[in-house]
Amino acid sequence: MNIELADITGLVLAGGRGSRMGGVDKGLQTHLGIPLALHALRRLAPQVGSVIINANRNLESYQGLGCPVWPDEPADFSGPLAGMLAGLNHCTTRYLATVPCDSPNFPLDLVERLLQGLLDGDSDIAVACTLEDGVLRPQPVFCLMRSSLRTSLAAFIESGQRKTGLWSRQHRSTQVLFDDGSAFFNANTTADLAQLQNDPR
Repeated sequence: MNIELADITGLVLAGGRGSRMGGVDKGLQTHLGIPLALHALRRLAPQVGSVIINANRNLESYQGLGCPVWPDEPADFSGPLAGMLAGLNHCTTRYLATVPCDSPNFPLDLVERLLQGLLDGDSDIAVACTLEDGVLRPQPVFCLMRSSLRTSLAAFIESGQRKTGLWSRQHRSTQVLFDDGSAFFNANTTADLAQLQNDPR
């Protein structure tokens, strides 16, 4: 099956509370002089047909980054699955690729490899994973999914569930191994953000 970039929407997840960073809006914190969310957008845009952002506050600031912005429905900071659902609800393509706003160095071939894994496994979802001390560790917010999963995800959230990995395992899911675990480093704290400044990829 030949999948074109135009078949894939890219979603940057920036709807969290930023609680481990003192409640700030992480996507708008600067890394090398520009907002983290803009780093993610610039890295994701060449890998997909179009990009959108999920955010729950400072919507005008995110809109200023140049693409559509959609909050959770409702905007209750209920986790990345709610952001993914917002993306699916506004996705007009067959596939949705998601990345978090706080990992600016994710692989430049992320979507390409996730798509290959999804197609090879005849799967509904492909999830990035890394090896840490010999243990396979999923990176569940770095994923590619079929947009037909919208109804399933809505029902899962409606049932009160919030765990990304639990939902993805309910479907045909493929894990795609990436060798460079540091590419998925995320800035959860101010110390993490400071550490990122030393890795200008």
